[in-house]
Amino acid sequence: MVEATIVRVNSLAAVSRDSANSPQACLAVLPDAAKLVFRGRPPSVGAAAEAFGVELPQTANRFSEAGPRKAYWLGPDEWLLEAIGQDSSELFSAMAERLASHSCSLVDVSHRSDSMEMRGPMSEYVLNHGCPLDLSERAFPIGMCTRTILGKSPIILSRTEPEVFHLDVWRSFSPYVWLLLDDARREFLDDESARSPT
Repeated sequence: MVEATIVRVNSLAAVSRDSANSPQACLAVLPDAAKLVFRGRPPSVGAAAEAFGVELPQTANRFSEAGPRKAYWLGPDEWLLEAIGQDSSELFSAMAERLASHSCSLVDVSHRSDSMEMRGPMSEYVLNHGCPLDLSERAFPIGMCTRTILGKSPIILSRTEPEVFHLDVWRSFSPYVWLLLDDARREFLDDESARSPT
């Protein structure tokens, strides 16, 4: 019997290689992570939080975190669980075992999406080239997350720091989203080139 090893290739590898960065709006690829979608109601929510090691937020459009793990509220009974640098099959098996006696759903979606970060004082401005939300810190504070769109792509957007946003994008859309954001911040690269001494 022939055994095959499947190697996940980040779909942003090619497009990100040709991007230059600006301190005004820095775009970066985030490390791969195990990603599970959990759906359930009490008491399975508490059991899932205990198994994952992070409280599952009960407030709409918020995320909670502990170390390299985050739990994003996606709906009244749905959360995205993310663990950076962890093997998804190991995490899934461990959680599935703990949740076996509960009525709930757990799905490994690690290969579905890529993650990227937009950082800098002009992050809101650049993101608003394709995202219709008010991204001011008053309307979209640290710890908030939501499903929304950027251009023609569905994304999960979260704010981790005053000038830092994380985007979770389906792999088929991620090169498109990257290039859209890269183009939107091009003016800052042009401005910096113009100010640089010759």
